[in-house]
Amino acid sequence: MRSTRISRRVNAPRAIVYRALLDVLAVATWKVPSGMTSHVHAFDAREGGSFRISLTYDAPTGTGKTTAHTDTYHGRFVKLVASEQVVEVVEFETTDPALRGEMTITISIADADGGTDVLAVHDELPRGLSTADNEAGWREALAKLASLVEAG
Repeated sequence: MRSTRISRRVNAPRAIVYRALLDVLAVATWKVPSGMTSHVHAFDAREGGSFRISLTYDAPTGTGKTTAHTDTYHGRFVKLVASEQVVEVVEFETTDPALRGEMTITISIADADGGTDVLAVHDELPRGLSTADNEAGWREALAKLASLVEAG
């Protein structure tokens, strides 16, 4: 199984970090790579709830997985443990068989000295998705999450 594991210390209380994992406006801010714009089509943040999000490249040279310049993915929240864990299953909307398949993302949070340790594990990456690119994307996402929750 192909996966990535990224961790980061965030200087904010665990409850605030948890809220940012499930708040539609926060997700549209931190869970989008630089050079892309996020559009949240649907977002039902409860166990069993679903979501659908499109990420569109700002520059016309970006190559998308769903359309020429857009990556759209959908998924569902499988498990929510208040102030501890968010587990979601996601899948790209694509015709490329190398990018198809459900992926599991588990974000765990725990108290740390003056803040929160965040661990993002992305399992079952499709063979067409580079683990190095996925890891870089998660590092950037967690940095944006930290900036968002640390700003208050």
